[in-house]
Amino acid sequence: MTAIRPEQLMSQTDIEIVVDDPTAPDENSPAVVGTGTIEIIVSIVLLLLAVTLGYDNWRTGASWDSTGPEPGYFPFYLCVVLAGGSLYGLVAALLARRAGGEPFITRAQARRVMAVFAPTLLFCLVTQFLGLYVASFLLIAGFMRLIGKIALWKSLLTAFLFTAIMFVTFDIAFDVIMPKGPLEAAFGF
Repeated sequence: MTAIRPEQLMSQTDIEIVVDDPTAPDENSPAVVGTGTIEIIVSIVLLLLAVTLGYDNWRTGASWDSTGPEPGYFPFYLCVVLAGGSLYGLVAALLARRAGGEPFITRAQARRVMAVFAPTLLFCLVTQFLGLYVASFLLIAGFMRLIGKIALWKSLLTAFLFTAIMFVTFDIAFDVIMPKGPLEAAFGF
């Protein structure tokens, strides 16, 4: 009989578990945009936001009067800090851009992001016309079937059960007003 050594019972943290994802984006996919470009764009957007909000808070009153700070005092100085941080980020991104950078997102990664973003945006639009529950049913069933590659009957059943539970929870148990469409109106809700 072989005895078990103590080191065999201990965790082996140096062992790496590798799981292959057959749907992972191709590593050789061309870059859509670089990290430096995104950093510059975000810094400029934040700087514009800081200037816009700072101006509005200055117009409201960004000084100290006899009763204390005016309504825009603290928000104005937060905008000054945000503008300073944005300028720092902009300069740092411009200097780092000269050294070259890595891609922010590749074409394959962008395709995967859009596979989630486009249906979610469509969900928001469909909710306006068909109501939250029908739109949720379509979104869940669509994601499960098209992206998850799950059997149609499982996708439809899961979407139906989730939507039914959501309806019972919000509309019946808690009486929360949710956007409804023609289907709910046909059933008198």
